[in-house]
Amino acid sequence: MTPSRIDELQTPALVVDTTALDHNLAVMAAALPGPRCRPHVKAHKTTELAKRQRDVGHHAFTCATPRELIGMAGADLGEDLLLANEVVDGERLRALADLDARVTVTVDSDATLDAAVRAGLRECLIDVNVGMPRCGCLPEDAGRLADQARAAGLQVRGVMGYEGHVVGLTDRAERTRMTAECMEMLVTAHSDVGGEIVSAGGTGTFDCNATATEIQAGSYALMDSAYDALDLPFRPALSLLTTVVSVHARDGFAVADCGLKALGMDHGNPSATIASAPGTVWFCSDEHLTFGPSEGEPLPTVGDRVRIWPAHVDPTVAYHERMFVVSGDEVLDVWLVDLRAW
Repeated sequence: MTPSRIDELQTPALVVDTTALDHNLAVMAAALPGPRCRPHVKAHKTTELAKRQRDVGHHAFTCATPRELIGMAGADLGEDLLLANEVVDGERLRALADLDARVTVTVDSDATLDAAVRAGLRECLIDVNVGMPRCGCLPEDAGRLADQARAAGLQVRGVMGYEGHVVGLTDRAERTRMTAECMEMLVTAHSDVGGEIVSAGGTGTFDCNATATEIQAGSYALMDSAYDALDLPFRPALSLLTTVVSVHARDGFAVADCGLKALGMDHGNPSATIASAPGTVWFCSDEHLTFGPSEGEPLPTVGDRVRIWPAHVDPTVAYHERMFVVSGDEVLDVWLVDLRAW
């Protein structure tokens, strides 16, 4: 039976504030309506949330894994799905080719292109490295790869590049300047590739990337403390509800029942809220989070509930099987995190 109130939830539990979520979706729909935003579902891995994004006008989606595409297609969200990572596993690619959905894959080499062709896929984007040392071909190689793709029977829809090394910069002027530099490389590649799509961006550059035809923002829906530091118009919607399991009055700290196995930590420590007041996270271990109250605030007691706000929402969500949608203290719904795994 679904709990009706948050104090009935077993912890640690992912909690989504429906008011903040609705605000975030509405702000993005107004800023980047319709095809201008291709939400990245890797941030939430939840088809029920993706349906909310569709309901505000975003019908094309970005996915990070074959599992996400398969799940989205199965949830009748397959109008226009982009796999924004290179995959060479033939079995997985064939499963995508067999979907009753529009599937576009990214390729950045002869090998990834050949894998897509052998699997029977029909559409692709040329993935271009615009400065982040991850995937993507050199800009000057994009045209050759596009010609090869068309010769092999693929429709080349355009290019993709990700300024991931830029999206988290706290200085907006620097973020804007470096985004423009990245997009200059992508536009150069696009002039050789052709196609209608220039796909790029993320939550941190959604409003300062004027070049891309579509922005692959994902974290904006739920937000995290890393992006919240950028003064974006989105509100923190996702927190981890935890229970205090130990209190040490002499040394001024308490321990909550979550840790490294419940939180994405690659962007640093999460933040904590104790009875509506901010706390200070000292460190996380496997199953525990040690924290202290702000100066002048009392310690909680054993059994108290503490909200933890992750610094990186994407891996945090991936640790959990479900999220609870709440309004105030009321639990409205339970959403399965049904796009986990690969």
